[in-house]
Amino acid sequence: MDRAHRRAAIGLAILLACCTCAFTLNPSLDVNQYAHTSWTVRDGFSMGNIYAMAQTPDGYLWFGTEFGLFRFDGVRSVRWQPPAGQQLPDKNINSLLVTRDGTLWIGTFSGLVTWSGGKLTWRPEPELQRQFVASLYEDREGTVWAGTLTDHGRLCAIRSGGTRCYGEDGTFGRAVWSLYEDSSGNLWAAAQSGLWRMKPGPPRRYPTPTELIGLSRTDEGRLLIAKHGSGLMELAGDNLESYPIRGAMPSNRLLQDRDVDANRLLRDRDGGLWIGTVERGLIHVHNARTDVFSRANGLSGDVVLSVFEDREGDIWIATTGGLDRFRELPVSTISVKQGLSSDATQSVLAATDGSIWVGAHQSLTRWKNGQATIFDEANGLPDDAPQSLFQDDRGRIWVSTSHGLAYFEDGRFRVATRLPDANVHYITGDKAGNLWLSEQKSLMQLVDGRLVERIPWSQLGPDEIAEVLLSSREPGGVWLGFWAGGRLSYFKDGQIRRSYTAADGLGEGNVPDLQLDRYGALWAATQDGGLSRLKDGRIVTLTTRNGLPCNAIHWALEDDDGSFWLYTTCGLVRISRSEMDAWIADPKHRIQTTVWDSTDGVRLRSSAASAYGPRVAKSTDGKLWFVTGEGVQIVDPRHLPFNKLPPPVHIEQVTADGKIYNISSPGTGGWRLPPLVRDLEIDYTALSLVAPEKNLFRYMLEGVDRDWKDAGNRRQAFYTNLPPGKYRFRVIASNNSGVWNEEGASLDFSIAPAYYQTNWFRTLCVTVFLALMWAAHRLRVQVLERSHAVLEQHQTEIRALNEQLITAQEAERMRISGELHDGILQQITSITLRLAKVRNQVPPDSEAKATVSGLQQQLIKIGTDIRHISHQLHPALLQEAGLPAALHAYCEEFSRVRGLPVACEIDESVEELSPGAALCIYRIAQEALGNAAKYSEAKKVEVRLTRSDGRVWLSVSDDGVGCTPDQIGKAGGLGLINMRERVLQLDGTFAFDSEPGRGTTVKVAVPFRTAS
Repeated sequence: MDRAHRRAAIGLAILLACCTCAFTLNPSLDVNQYAHTSWTVRDGFSMGNIYAMAQTPDGYLWFGTEFGLFRFDGVRSVRWQPPAGQQLPDKNINSLLVTRDGTLWIGTFSGLVTWSGGKLTWRPEPELQRQFVASLYEDREGTVWAGTLTDHGRLCAIRSGGTRCYGEDGTFGRAVWSLYEDSSGNLWAAAQSGLWRMKPGPPRRYPTPTELIGLSRTDEGRLLIAKHGSGLMELAGDNLESYPIRGAMPSNRLLQDRDVDANRLLRDRDGGLWIGTVERGLIHVHNARTDVFSRANGLSGDVVLSVFEDREGDIWIATTGGLDRFRELPVSTISVKQGLSSDATQSVLAATDGSIWVGAHQSLTRWKNGQATIFDEANGLPDDAPQSLFQDDRGRIWVSTSHGLAYFEDGRFRVATRLPDANVHYITGDKAGNLWLSEQKSLMQLVDGRLVERIPWSQLGPDEIAEVLLSSREPGGVWLGFWAGGRLSYFKDGQIRRSYTAADGLGEGNVPDLQLDRYGALWAATQDGGLSRLKDGRIVTLTTRNGLPCNAIHWALEDDDGSFWLYTTCGLVRISRSEMDAWIADPKHRIQTTVWDSTDGVRLRSSAASAYGPRVAKSTDGKLWFVTGEGVQIVDPRHLPFNKLPPPVHIEQVTADGKIYNISSPGTGGWRLPPLVRDLEIDYTALSLVAPEKNLFRYMLEGVDRDWKDAGNRRQAFYTNLPPGKYRFRVIASNNSGVWNEEGASLDFSIAPAYYQTNWFRTLCVTVFLALMWAAHRLRVQVLERSHAVLEQHQTEIRALNEQLITAQEAERMRISGELHDGILQQITSITLRLAKVRNQVPPDSEAKATVSGLQQQLIKIGTDIRHISHQLHPALLQEAGLPAALHAYCEEFSRVRGLPVACEIDESVEELSPGAALCIYRIAQEALGNAAKYSEAKKVEVRLTRSDGRVWLSVSDDGVGCTPDQIGKAGGLGLINMRERVLQLDGTFAFDSEPGRGTTVKVAVPFRTAS
């Protein structure tokens, strides 16, 4: 493009192309009643001029700007970069189009390209190359129409079978700025030279005196045409006629063309018409009602470059000052701009005729059939400072002011009574038709509008003011809600009949509102303690413990469906009828609520919005109206905006140790990250643009997170020191209405191992470790074998020494036994015989004879003992008759000598046992019996000698007190050690079992070997 063309293009930067739309806002609202968000140059918004907007099926919003193509997710804007080796024809983007197949068409100042499937394609049409693409449009047949700006503007129809261009002869003038297809299939083009119908049939021109810039439709479906910098026209038949637009204020004045100042058009699907102007901001028209939103009202700029409606119904406005978004709020606001007398509202009343009365700082406003009527002192009010409102059973509207009380009748107000310097907080009426007024100093009663009684508050108890009154119509009487003392009282027949405080279960704090439900229960909103319900004298209170978001309640009201609405410090709360019934049935039940906060248009207050009532009202159409001190807010319980579209979820990039990996690039698949990643950040997004700040996220890294993690509205996940391996990151999201995209998005990636984290390195380490372990094992085995050999040698030597000792002992026993038997015993026997001779020689009556007889008996006993000792030292019977006979004889002798009964059970087949084994068993039996006699205090002993399975078994057991091995070892004799050593020499087994109080058992088993 030459310099002249580029200068012309830049000079006409505000001339933009239209975009199609999907869903829409509520067109009956004024622009200032929508939620408005702006991104301005003053706030650092740095995209430059946005000439075109489009939304791709993945949910991203695309901006064509003077600095390139940007992608926007509602929170972050990112400059789009083509794949490596590819580029756009020009950084200036003037037109965008997303066709039904999802392809993004990009019209630049120097040509047309498409982006689809990760591929950027330059269009081959010579008529479009290096041309300023001013407009793009797709008709119902799938043909893409591209209009250009040049010396001779052209219009090309791009079809799959080829391309045909029009305007080579300059018939369009310098440019085709806008395209539109009507319901009949006619394709229209807005050009410098006028209006053109391109199909069906040959092109046809409708001349216009002014360059055309935008096309849309009228409310009746006719073609609507915008003249650049001027007004609108419509096509009626074959005639172009002026399209009148009435001004915002006053509404009956038609706007001049220069006041319309049109630049772009957008007709939303519900009929709202949006006109972006050249330098007057934004004009919104619906049902002949017009309002203007300009920079003075908060628009980013007055020069509108493009308008667009996204798939969720948000309206986007691009100006030279930035970007604006408008969306419908669940809670709308009526202010001075809609006709209120003042934004300083204090009370609201819904009348039975459908009208709404609003008391404000300077006058009273009636809102009826969308029209506002203001009443003041000139209309019969006592003064211009209305306070509380009330409608009696006759339908009369009562209003209190600082100078009196008036009622509305026959189109004007009539003063009922003068109340100088009155400050009436609330008005109610009882069944008898009396009016009750809560005044600053007293409770007043009026009959037929005349003051008949004034009761000072001090007369009714503590000197407190009841700022809320509610008539208990059936039984009569009035309920009083006290402001300062936090008390609820029932007044009837001139006195307080019942009172309730926090001690009775009433919520803490003052009582700013009272309501009776359809079942006769009284509901009291409390400032610090939740919502209290009084029924049949019993109070229960709903608080944060039961699921309320906060305890400060300004008012509560039941809608036509039975749901409860609460105005609280944290927002407007809705509790369904089923949830409330469940809580009434079980006061411990935790309720589920829906909360609308400031992002939904709710004006939050820390306390009640005013000192006058009522502060909330339900109109005949079911809408709830409430004052906030800044206009009147409205919520329609049956028509709440609900976003049904689950948000598309995308994972945008991965940052590993500061390095960014743009995973949105095509053909990425599973990503492989470098080794030793310490800090990992995963950025994701959800493309619901209604209220991106209310999109919620949950994510999970499989293999690391056991369950989903709630991220709130945070759009990053962080992980540290992940080990090498394969991972799958998953993320799901919900939109502003809580609708979840359960499928979400996922990303497979892996972290490469460092060399010391690889399997081959681990295998090598394991191999080396096993080799070292094997070497250590072999070394240990060798040490143990040497130690075992030394131990075996020592044990062998010890056994040899023990055997030599036992052999020596037995030899010594035999020698001592022989000397005792053959020496001492023989001498004692000889002495005994000699004493017998001496006794015979002594006279019978001599004392010496008795002495000799005594000596003879002692010697016989000594001889017997020596013989017993000799037999113990060397049992001759063992050698002569064998083990069974010897052991049996010893048991009898032991029982006779020791006086301890011994039961002896002996297997005679043991007789053939070898002498060494027989001697071993005999000695053990001797030692065991001796131990039983010495230590056990037994009453009987059992000895069993048996033979079975090639072994000889000896068992000696008693019923004594039991003992420990140490006791036996300390007492001398063989002891347990000698017993065990004797058995081990014979390759036998030895067992000693004794517990205090349970006797003692010695068991021996040796191999049966006969004498060789």
